[in-house]
Amino acid sequence: MPGVMKRPLPPTVSVQTTLSRGPLRISYRMLGMTRACVTHDAVVARRLKRMKGQVDVVHAWPLGARRTLEVAAELDIPTFLERPNAHTRFAFEAVAAESARLGIVLPKGSEHAYDADVLRIEEAEYALADHILCPSEFVKRTFLDRGFDAENLTRHTYGFDSSQFYPRSADAPERPFTVLFAGYAAVRKGLHFALEAWLRSPAAEHGRFLIAGGIMPAYATFLAEQLAHPSVQVLGLRNDMPDLMRDSDVMVLPSIEEGFGLVCVEAMASGCVPVVSDACTDVCRHDDNALVHAVGDVDTLAQHITQLYEDPTLLETLRRSGVSTAAALTWKAAGETLLTAYRSAL
Repeated sequence: MPGVMKRPLPPTVSVQTTLSRGPLRISYRMLGMTRACVTHDAVVARRLKRMKGQVDVVHAWPLGARRTLEVAAELDIPTFLERPNAHTRFAFEAVAAESARLGIVLPKGSEHAYDADVLRIEEAEYALADHILCPSEFVKRTFLDRGFDAENLTRHTYGFDSSQFYPRSADAPERPFTVLFAGYAAVRKGLHFALEAWLRSPAAEHGRFLIAGGIMPAYATFLAEQLAHPSVQVLGLRNDMPDLMRDSDVMVLPSIEEGFGLVCVEAMASGCVPVVSDACTDVCRHDDNALVHAVGDVDTLAQHITQLYEDPTLLETLRRSGVSTAAALTWKAAGETLLTAYRSAL
């Protein structure tokens, strides 16, 4: 029961939207995201009451689940709450601290800007869910640190589309050493760490640093001098991410808070080596299929970029290992992991 449908699902999947009917849709922008999610939740909860005996598991997403979880409890249906990022309070606090350190004021509604209503709703959902789905050990740890029982924290994973993400051909043309930052650049993604590390490295003299995705305006102003460096190319929003990853040597993601970091797996599958913080997915293993640094450790991040720039053998070793790792991380494999979690709950 999604709010709206963007793409069709297989015919075996029954779909009932909550915020649309045919071509008519309720505008999320008009309602506001929080109000839209609360409305969606109320519709699903009402429908669920009429489905007693027909549902084995309820799988909900944050901000639009409280009433649904309450009805599921009344009907004795096991519930799973997706947690695509760290505990909300941790995320708000981590982003607020780093923004304050940088002197950036996050506008209301920006990514992970403190929102008391969101925090209240999501913490209520955490308390109601039988199982919280954690896509990484980092996410799980942020819940354990707040006193959650490990038995209620269920590990799962995300995946990648192997028809889109695969390595470049052996006869592809030569190119300069290339580092890619992929995704919306907000404070939590740590682009400022990546740019500082890049400009410290000799790789910046002859290589290129690509930024694929939008940049939060206040953050872009803060980064203006670094973004103007001749080695840095701001590409904006792109729809050719697989090609960009295939044409890059390194994918950098120095996040201060992360859920899974889907781009890490997509990069591996594309033959692009992840250089990431330890807030990213534990699929990235240091000196095996990636290079991993502690959050905010720019010195080590610069060293890692330099290592890969200066040592083609290390780059190729990590690249091959990443391609091998990704082979077991498709969406089909992710679905099987989730199905195992459902069966365990039952």
